[in-house]
Amino acid sequence: MSEAATLNFSAEIVEFADKIAGLTLKQAKELSDCLKEKYGIEPAAGGAVMMAGPMLGGAGGAAAPVAEKTEFDVVLTGFGDKKLNVVKVVKNITGASLMDAKKLVEGVPATLKQGVPKAEAEKMKAELEEAGASIELK
Repeated sequence: MSEAATLNFSAEIVEFADKIAGLTLKQAKELSDCLKEKYGIEPAAGGAVMMAGPMLGGAGGAAAPVAEKTEFDVVLTGFGDKKLNVVKVVKNITGASLMDAKKLVEGVPATLKQGVPKAEAEKMKAELEEAGASIELK
């Protein structure tokens, strides 16, 4: 019988993680900006900000959290009335040419990126929504 490794977290850490997971997109963006401004912490492409969690330490008897989806597809579902702004953001995110970015935007629903780490997907969603787009993370 093989046993999977189970991580135990202190109640304090679980409570902290629940608070972070419950943030609205606007609050998450504000937290990201605060961490960057006050502490010089920026999320890397792989979401390295969350890597600091295990360093906080503490072994507790809290139940293991339910596995959470960690990779998402960023899907553009609409561009609203600010199409040009959305095209510019899509161009920056995808690295596509201006013409290809325009075609992606006009071809909604369009998957902009696949298998993106959660932090990066939420950042992209925030940028796109700020530009006027409608986004789904799948």
